[in-house]
Amino acid sequence: MNSSILSDRILNLTESATLEMTRLSRELQGQGIDIINLSIGEPDFNTPDFVKQGAMEAIHNNITKYPPVPGLAPVREAISKKLKRDNQLEYKPSQIVVSNGAKQSLANVFFCLLNPGDEIIVPAPYWVSYTEMIKLAGGDIKLIVAGIEADFKVTPDQIAAAITPRTKALLINSPSNPTGSVYSFAEMKAIAEVIAKHPDLVVISDEIYEHILFEGSHVSLASFPEIKNQVVIINGVSKGFSMTGWRIGYLAAPQFIADACTKLQGQFTSGAGSISQMAAATAVSADPNQIPELKIMVAAFKERRDLLVRMMQEIDGVKTNLPKGAFYLFPDVSSFFGKSDGNTLVSDSTQLCTYLLEKAHVALVPGEAFGDPNCIRLSYATSKELLVEAVNRIKNALALLK
Repeated sequence: MNSSILSDRILNLTESATLEMTRLSRELQGQGIDIINLSIGEPDFNTPDFVKQGAMEAIHNNITKYPPVPGLAPVREAISKKLKRDNQLEYKPSQIVVSNGAKQSLANVFFCLLNPGDEIIVPAPYWVSYTEMIKLAGGDIKLIVAGIEADFKVTPDQIAAAITPRTKALLINSPSNPTGSVYSFAEMKAIAEVIAKHPDLVVISDEIYEHILFEGSHVSLASFPEIKNQVVIINGVSKGFSMTGWRIGYLAAPQFIADACTKLQGQFTSGAGSISQMAAATAVSADPNQIPELKIMVAAFKERRDLLVRMMQEIDGVKTNLPKGAFYLFPDVSSFFGKSDGNTLVSDSTQLCTYLLEKAHVALVPGEAFGDPNCIRLSYATSKELLVEAVNRIKNALALLK
């Protein structure tokens, strides 16, 4: 018996590039090699103590039974209030579905919306799992591309030109993984005007980095009344509250989509972990403007961003934008393609990342995985000291390429 008995579905599925690079770096670390891992999208801060307290209270109160499929009632109520407080959006608790991470929330929506042949417009660069999930759900991906010169943000005209009779949905991610780009109110308003002309178009708005913003205010596409009933919000507590291991995400959607996602989730996983849910309720119930841990984390990310951008811009041949949110830098490194250190020829960003892992012992993620082969992704969710050392290693290794 061998792998040929596996389904075409799984054989055609690409491994997550971010998780693959993290795995490779851990394997090298296990061999005693000093690897600086800038591939993982995980805040290097602990979950706030008040959130942990919420989890401990849930344990002491024996909230340990099977939860309802769409989430515990007080948790969905807390999310409903958060959306009103932070985003001025009205969603009933019944319109909210709590899942095992925002990744499951996204998968639920894709599987509930897409039939074979349905198109979904995906701006590139995009998060690595979007396209693989869409393919699994049977949808067709229609890419619209924005390069570094456009701050990696697509225009309303690009979106309008991409819509066809087969278009079922549009995916928007702001703040963005992998670029850190953030759409302004004016940019979102212009996009909403395009969407309003297509009342059957669903917008999937991934807002998981909502709280990691360095200037301005977060803008949700659902905040434009003319399209609110077309928008599905995806969010969670992993990034803003440093709760990656708690595995809680959620969606807020028109009732019929929320009902469909509950139906699907009921057959796959049922409800998310009850203790994690209560911890998440504690997190979202707090006003983000009054959470010291969140302010400290965002300030640290901004300081690291400024340091990393300055150092990367000092490397000849590297082009960067200035990320306004999240904790990633997505520099254009295409000037190094076709060069060699005498042993290794670098022809694309995947080979460049492999070269930097082997030569500089720094783990990065190639831009091919995000839909932009000219770039690489660096996560600055690590200390300033490690960032300085990592960039020095990268600079020295790149200098050998002629």
